[in-house]
Amino acid sequence: MSIQESIKIIPKGEIAIVEFDMVGEKVNKFSTPMMVRFKEVITELSKSSYKAVVIVSKKPKIFIAGADIDEIQTMTTKEQFMKAVSEGQNIFNMLEDLPQIVIAAVNGACAGGGCEMIMACDYRIASEDSSTKIGLPETQLGILPGFGGCVRMPRMIGLQAALDVILAGKLLNTKKALKAGLVDRLIHQNQLLDEALKWASELIKEGKGKRRKTFEPQGAMNKFLEGFIGRGIVFKKAREGVLKATNGHYPAPLKALEVIQKTYGSSDREGSLLVEREAFCECAVTDISKSLIHVFHLTEMVKKQSGVPGVQMKPKEVKAIGILGAGTMGGGIAYVAADKGIKVRMKDLSWEALGKGFKHAQDLWAKLAKKKVIDQYQLNQKMNLIGGGVDYAGFKTLDVVVEAIVEDMGIKQKVIGETAGNMRADAIIATNTSSLSVTEMSKGHPRPEFFAGMHFFNPVNKMPLVEVIRGEKTSDETIATIFELSKKMGKMPVVVKDGPGFLVNRLLLPYMAEAAFLLQEGMSIEVVDKAYVKKFGMPMGPFALMDEVGLDVCMKVLKIFKKAFGDRIDIAPLMDKLSAGSRLGKKNGKGFYSYSADGRRGEVDQSVYTELGLPTPTNPYDEKECIERGVFAMVNECSLALIEDRIVELPDEVDLAMIMGTGFPPFRGGLLRYADSLGAKYIADQLETYSSQRKAGRLKPSAPLKKLAQENKKFYAGT
Repeated sequence: MSIQESIKIIPKGEIAIVEFDMVGEKVNKFSTPMMVRFKEVITELSKSSYKAVVIVSKKPKIFIAGADIDEIQTMTTKEQFMKAVSEGQNIFNMLEDLPQIVIAAVNGACAGGGCEMIMACDYRIASEDSSTKIGLPETQLGILPGFGGCVRMPRMIGLQAALDVILAGKLLNTKKALKAGLVDRLIHQNQLLDEALKWASELIKEGKGKRRKTFEPQGAMNKFLEGFIGRGIVFKKAREGVLKATNGHYPAPLKALEVIQKTYGSSDREGSLLVEREAFCECAVTDISKSLIHVFHLTEMVKKQSGVPGVQMKPKEVKAIGILGAGTMGGGIAYVAADKGIKVRMKDLSWEALGKGFKHAQDLWAKLAKKKVIDQYQLNQKMNLIGGGVDYAGFKTLDVVVEAIVEDMGIKQKVIGETAGNMRADAIIATNTSSLSVTEMSKGHPRPEFFAGMHFFNPVNKMPLVEVIRGEKTSDETIATIFELSKKMGKMPVVVKDGPGFLVNRLLLPYMAEAAFLLQEGMSIEVVDKAYVKKFGMPMGPFALMDEVGLDVCMKVLKIFKKAFGDRIDIAPLMDKLSAGSRLGKKNGKGFYSYSADGRRGEVDQSVYTELGLPTPTNPYDEKECIERGVFAMVNECSLALIEDRIVELPDEVDLAMIMGTGFPPFRGGLLRYADSLGAKYIADQLETYSSQRKAGRLKPSAPLKKLAQENKKFYAGT
């Protein structure tokens, strides 16, 4: 079939239906061939006698997903980008200038170029389906809207609403899109095309011509802020907001803001689009954009995987799951499962404990209801999917049970065996352990092939990663089922081998342990954490992270690592002092930082220095050393985990896990892409220097890292 079949004109009397259905793809996207074909269609329509055009998609739950990211990734020069963006702008201008009334009938994802295309139409109607999301996510890829989005959106929906969407790279649900003025009408998806055709006929009959929608502010304050003087305030606040959110590490939102500031209110379409075009090209050639596109491909990679490479393995269907342990973690798992329509049965030792699990899930939905993301009816529907009890009633009907009880091997083995006896023989049990051996734990299961790890990260509702852990006897079908279940819950699964700390905690522990040494050597908590957040781009510094994890948990896992890896793991003496004290971190409101009653992190608790027997910090090292010692310790450990132990198979999986599980800065592309950008030789040399200068054997470069350095190889090519 030719590209002609991907965009077709279907006559409907005076109306032409333009149907997008990209051949050979699950989604519609604006690749170069699709843009060429769209231009042909627009040219044909411009010469036709049709009076109206309705644009629809034949793809389920996808309108147009945007530009072809693969094509963007292959371009390297401003000239290449300028040619492509200029042509895209030209085609959308042709659409905007068609003599016919043009209605976009949107069902499913309408992102990036898809959103820019509908803004070049006269009217927009969207389905009420939950899959329909409309917006401009380009800044999340390190670029900005380049087919007219920065010019058309502020004109259509006003400055404040447009900045909210463009700078954050948001996708709006249909209710918010209607409220913002991005769409004109909502309708049930089954009636979408009929309603669009009916609307087109009415517009023809009424003699309504072309329409270039412009925003009309309501209320004195909005009128002031949209005016010439008020705009300055809006732009200033927007810039401050971007810098606060990004610490200046992401240039695309600032560049988009600059474009809007230069073009808002201008009637010169060509001049405004030129400003946008040049800004797009500036961003697109940066390493930051390439790194963010790399991250996008990592997430897309998971969608196509089964968790069992090289094997055609069909996962079991999972309609109902059980959760053992109804604490914060259990309640969080119940929430993410029920939120995606999966029935959940929680079990705990008491009704009081169960109540806490129910309350945690309900509180999370209540926050969404307060923000009007869901309504009370939807909240009740979701809560109705969660049941529970203090016995195993109903467990025979469950497909998977997730164990999230106390981190004690003996207790876990006993409970797993007991649970297996109350389930179908082919049902799966998965442990949410963060540090204990899945293989050892599986000895408690009478059929270990139906046992695996399913390690969620805290808080479950926010952290995207799930480590799917394969024990020695775990079957491929079990791995494929847990992998698919994780995706169904809206998570990003990475399959890892069993081993101390699995992948993420194994890499994080040396990073947090090194922070303790920096503290012991005279660095202040504030300086170290600030360096990692402001300079490097981590979501929080290592001391704040230890507080989040729990100082007792950190020490417990460090000891597990010490036992597993021997002299390679060194524990700062102050960690022993910490574990002997009452500081647990956020959970008891007392750690490296102080915490309010509702758990908000405050200032550093200065008494921690005295309590640990430390003198007043002198901050003997610069930011560079603080950052490199922590990050390079992770790279060093990763070289062993990836190359020697094969905890995961690919550097891609490391980068995805570190971004999704720790918030490693996406603009750096992931731990190993960042390491490759510096070079193994530089990292090995720096570790050697720090090891010598600070008398720190733990920082000596590993054999696999030294080999990469000697052979001048990269992680992405050397494994």
